[in-house]
Amino acid sequence: MSSPEIASLSWGQMKVKGCSTTYKDCKVWPGGSRTWDWRETGTNHSPGVQPADLEEVVKKGVKTMVIGRGMSEALQVPSSTVDYLKKNGIDVVVLQTEKAVAEYNALAAQGVKVGGVFHSTC
Repeated sequence: MSSPEIASLSWGQMKVKGCSTTYKDCKVWPGGSRTWDWRETGTNHSPGVQPADLEEVVKKGVKTMVIGRGMSEALQVPSSTVDYLKKNGIDVVVLQTEKAVAEYNALAAQGVKVGGVFHSTC
């Protein structure tokens, strides 16, 4: 199963190819995507992305995780989160969201089992 292409990104809106939903923040993995609801894990811009935010995507068997920190990179990614991914044998890429989406799409096009979490505003 391949990772779906992110079809479009603009402030506060993301669309994933093959999905009719417009996301504000989203999680993507080989074969699917869904809304990334920060309230599920109590996520805020600081301390930022927690391992709990990534567990669902990790369980899908991804080899690379791309994290989009927002358009202005307001979303933090603590070293403990990066360590969690590395301990699970997953490569991690942390970038500003527009760059993160481009990297994710490039990896997906190469057939990499890539997953991601993306914040589409600040």
